[in-house]
Amino acid sequence: MSADPTPTGCGCPEGNLLTSAATVADGGLSRRGVLRGALLGGTALTVGSAVVTAAPIAAAATQSAPWTLVVLSMRGAADGLSLVVPHGDPVYYSARPRVAIPKDRLLVADAMFGLHPALAPLQSMWQQGKLAAVHAAGLPAPNRSHFAAIEAVEDAAPGSSTRSGWLNRLLGTDAYTSPLQGVAVGTSPFALAAGAQPSLTVASVNAVRVAGASAVSTSDPRIASLARAWDADDLMGRGLRTAVTAVADYGAVRAAKDTTSSYPATSLGRALALVSRSIRADVGSSVVTVDHGNWDMHTDLGTVAGGWMTNQAGQFAAAVSAFFADLGSWASRVTLVTVSEFGRRTVENADHGLDHGWGSVMFLAGAGVNGGRYYGRWPGLTATGDADLPVTTDYRSVLAEVIGTRTSASLATVFPGFTPQAVGVMRR
Repeated sequence: MSADPTPTGCGCPEGNLLTSAATVADGGLSRRGVLRGALLGGTALTVGSAVVTAAPIAAAATQSAPWTLVVLSMRGAADGLSLVVPHGDPVYYSARPRVAIPKDRLLVADAMFGLHPALAPLQSMWQQGKLAAVHAAGLPAPNRSHFAAIEAVEDAAPGSSTRSGWLNRLLGTDAYTSPLQGVAVGTSPFALAAGAQPSLTVASVNAVRVAGASAVSTSDPRIASLARAWDADDLMGRGLRTAVTAVADYGAVRAAKDTTSSYPATSLGRALALVSRSIRADVGSSVVTVDHGNWDMHTDLGTVAGGWMTNQAGQFAAAVSAFFADLGSWASRVTLVTVSEFGRRTVENADHGLDHGWGSVMFLAGAGVNGGRYYGRWPGLTATGDADLPVTTDYRSVLAEVIGTRTSASLATVFPGFTPQAVGVMRR
């Protein structure tokens, strides 16, 4: 994939709003995300074109992260039935006479499932046991509103008075609070910024800077002036110190080798190149979020020969494959998991597309993944016009398994009031 071929519109007014809201500053910073972070995380300070969400507590010195979780959000509601095709369910082909993927084109097929052929760059990871898929996963109840579903997925605390993102709660279980422990790369930072822990939202490696300052130290007149103006031990004062610490520590990322040329020339490729650079710089980043959109394919989804779905799946696969190849030995500490706000309906519509549905698929790749297999309980498809793929695996059960095997975090803190079910997708 040499360029982003994704259409900008989707035929869904809310989806168009979602797309336009995510392209505000330097490649994808959401006003809604920054505002939410400012209100819930304490305060949001702009440094260059990056945003540091400052915590109510002072940031400690950066420490090496023993693990890194990369959460890749497939914005717009990815169709799990196209990405992981249930060829063994006869309803799939009758419900999608024009957009179904032929069985003989599927990759790594078993008796029920096979991967979309555009995912070929990931086939070797599957065969090496480093990639897996969980089907019929998602929110415990249907929610066809992009914004409402995204917020529900990223809060992950239905019925709770806790107003924070599950990723920010995960950061709070670490023993250190570096402002670089949580990084949102070119994304809307809802789940990271909403909460007590500091985080950084950045779109490019050169975006983290203090305007007009030649160096990030009190020897620089600009930094010294800011330090004098905000030396109080209050939220703004601690916030400024957090931001300056983030800028200083981020210098190690700029100094790390730039490997962008080894990635596809797409927005996801550039984002994952920056994620790899941050991990290899060892600046303490333990949770990283990346967005990949637009999956809101109401019209012209395309066929196996080409089109929107094939291009989008190909972008995803090429970028993730390049990411793990680029990490090298650092891959032993990195686990990547995908989420999407919901899936698409079973039956194709009159516009060669798919409308908002319920269940979708989650991919897991990298460290600790019990790969080369499809997971989840298959509920079977029905072919009525408004039929959804039911959710049989709560997405929090998948995330809980990742957190429980890769971190020392308290699941009761990260997912309050939730009792996960065993999925088996992570090695214990």
